[in-house]
Amino acid sequence: MDSLTKTLSKKAIELSGKSKKDLERTCWMVVHEYKHGAMPTEYDIREIDEELYMEVLRIAKEII
Repeated sequence: MDSLTKTLSKKAIELSGKSKKDLERTCWMVVHEYKHGAMPTEYDIREIDEELYMEVLRIAKEII
């Protein structure tokens, strides 16, 4: 597990709070922030690294 994906996964878990219902969304948000330098706005449709997103989500699910 590389340190970037682990760091992003932990951030996504932290953002999703006690309820892990929004884990997919928060993983997407942290990958978006990593790629574009800012959290997405409501209508932000810029592309993200899909491979990185899937890895961050997988690791986040393993951690919780």
